[in-house]
Amino acid sequence: MQDVKTFKPKIVAFCCNWCSYAGADLAGTNRLNYPADVKIIRVPCSCRVNPMFILRAFQRGADGVILCGCHYTTGNYYARRRMTLLFSMLDYLGIEKERTRVEWVSAAEGAKFAQTMNEFVEAVTKLGENKRLEDLRCKK
Repeated sequence: MQDVKTFKPKIVAFCCNWCSYAGADLAGTNRLNYPADVKIIRVPCSCRVNPMFILRAFQRGADGVILCGCHYTTGNYYARRRMTLLFSMLDYLGIEKERTRVEWVSAAEGAKFAQTMNEFVEAVTKLGENKRLEDLRCKK
């Protein structure tokens, strides 16, 4: 028989320390399921995510990147402005906009965090592997 390898996307999630990361923790505490392929990077605030971090994640093999924001209104304002510029840059580079997402998740929304991750992984799985910014030096 032929060995059929199923595609599992590599997802990078930048999560705010005060809200989204706590929401991920609550999802785990409540035993809510979301794919293990989601790699969480804890950041102090969503405004601290440089667009270059997202481009580098794509370059290093990520199939999708999600930014989960927090309750700081000023930080959300700066993050939203940066992500708007990044979306236009990704469009210019030919990367589908469905590969990136911004979501606001509070510390009390563990169910929303799990649901958001499941939906995002499903959407990226439909798109397939990201080869647009692939860096061949990063492959083993």
